[in-house]
Amino acid sequence: MVLYLLIMILATVVPLLLAVAFLTLVERRVMGAMQRRQGPNAWGFFGVLQPFLDGLKLLLKEPILPSSADQPLFLWAPILTFLTSQIRWAALPTSRAGAVRDLNLGTMYVLAVGSLGVYGILLAGWRSNSKYAFLGCCRSVAQMISYELPMGLIVLSACMIANSLNWSALVSSQENGLFLFPLWPLALIWIVCCLAELNRAPFDLPEAEAELVAGYNVEYRSMGFALFFIREYRSMIMMATVTSLLFLGGTRAPFFFLNWLPGSFWLGLKRTAVVFIYIWVRATLPRYKYSDLMDLGWKRLLPLTLAGFVANAVIVFNIQML
Repeated sequence: MVLYLLIMILATVVPLLLAVAFLTLVERRVMGAMQRRQGPNAWGFFGVLQPFLDGLKLLLKEPILPSSADQPLFLWAPILTFLTSQIRWAALPTSRAGAVRDLNLGTMYVLAVGSLGVYGILLAGWRSNSKYAFLGCCRSVAQMISYELPMGLIVLSACMIANSLNWSALVSSQENGLFLFPLWPLALIWIVCCLAELNRAPFDLPEAEAELVAGYNVEYRSMGFALFFIREYRSMIMMATVTSLLFLGGTRAPFFFLNWLPGSFWLGLKRTAVVFIYIWVRATLPRYKYSDLMDLGWKRLLPLTLAGFVANAVIVFNIQML
C-alpha cells in the first residue's frame, strides 16, 4: 500500500514539474506567434532548453533577505504556497485508475486546500515589510477570496447534477452528455473566475508592474521567487484540470470507439485546450481597473452564479420527484 501511494505521488509530481517547465515555453512561443515575433528559440530545438536554463539561473542566484523582513515567516511563505498548490492534486483523478486518494468529498477538499494558498501570499506581502509588497498581497487576497465564492457555487451546481461530491462520480455522470451543454452559462463564468483566481490577464492586478513593481513577491529572489512562479503555473494546470473534470468529461473519451486510448491522454488534451484559452486571453485583452474587477465579482458574477445555483437546484429537485 505504501509503495503504491509512493508510485502514485511520483507519477503526479514529476510530470507536473515537467509540465510547469514546458508551459512557460509554450506560453512564450504562443504569445510570440500571436504578436508576430519569435519567442525563445536560441537554446535547443525550438528553445526547448530555455525553461531548464531559466530554472538553473534562479537556482544559482544569491538569495537576498531584506533586513526589515520577518525572516522566519518570510522564508516560509513561498514554501507554504508551493505545498498547498501541490497537495490539491491528491484528490484529482488524472487517469482512469483514479486519484492518489479518491475522496468522497474530493470537490470540497480541492476548494478548501486551494483557499489555504491565500495565507502564503498574505504572509509574503505582510512580512516583507514593504509597501509595494503589502499592497500587492492585499489586492491578491481580496481578489482570490472574492472569486472563490462564485467558483464554489458553480462546483456545487455540477455536483447536484451528479448527486455526488466525488470527482470520479462527476466524470462518470457525464457518460451520456457533457455538463458543458446544460451548464454553459456557468462554464463561461467559471473561465472568468479562473482567470481572476489565477491572477492572470486581464485580472493580473496584484502583479501590475506599472503600479506595484511586482506585487506581493517583489522582495523575493532566487528560489523564493521560483517557488511563487512554479505555484502560479501549476495552479494554471490545476484549474484547467478541474475545468476538464467539471464540464468536459475529464478522462472520458468523446466517442465510445476511442476508449482504447488512455484516459490521461484525453484529460491532457482537454487540459491543453483550456490552458490555450488562458494564454489567448492574456495576449488579447488589456488589464482591468481594480474597481471594475471587484465590481464584476461581487455585483455581477456572484448574483448570476447564485441564481444559476438556485435554478439548477429547483430543476434537479423536480426531476428527482418525477
